[in-house]
Formats: sequence, structure tokens, C-alpha cells
Amino acid sequence: MNPLFRAGLVLLAVLAVGDLATPFVTDGDTPPMWVALISLALGLATLACLPAAWRGRRPALLGLFGTRLLSAVLAVPAFFVDDVPGDVVALVGVTVALTVAGVVLVLAGTRRAVPA
Repeated sequence: MNPLFRAGLVLLAVLAVGDLATPFVTDGDTPPMWVALISLALGLATLACLPAAWRGRRPALLGLFGTRLLSAVLAVPAFFVDDVPGDVVALVGVTVALTVAGVVLVLAGTRRAVPA
């Protein structure tokens, strides 16, 4: 297994576990509870895709990418809402960047070498 692929999957798994914690760390306002619960569901769906994705199954990889990218998109409004604390905005920025990095690592790890 390609080390880039493995590193990307581990990074996406860590982000999914972070999503699982969201309903337990929210005050109900930042993020709103409905966002935290959707985040929890996306984290569970990501973890459900991981075993098959680890084996390189394309449908599971698509599910993995979809759930992680939806989770990142769900967090983006934190950049535009006025009453979101600065530390939360920074955390969202790091999370979105790590999501993109994880997806890129997995994609880079799935590329096959072209014979010369």
C-alpha cells in the first residue's frame, strides 16, 4: 500500500473522529446543534467507509471523499458569521485545510505509475 494513500486515510479518519466529538463540545450556538448532529452523522459515515476504502474499493473511496468534503463545506459558514469566536474560525480553517490535504494524499496514493 502506498504510504501517501495510508497517510491520507489516517488523516481523514482522525477528522471523522473529531466530527464525532462535535455534539459534545458545542454550546448549542457555535456550532448550532443541528450542525453538530450532521457532523456526527458524517463522521460515522466516514468511519463506515474506511475499511473498504483501506482495501482500495472505489465506491468506498467516493463515499469517504463525499462525507469529508460535505463536512468541510458544512463548516465554511463559520468564516462568514459575525459572532463566531476567532479560535473556532481558526479551527475550522485548519480542519478544512486538513480535509483537502487528506483527499489529495489519498488521490496521490491511488495513482499508478505509467510505464516508460
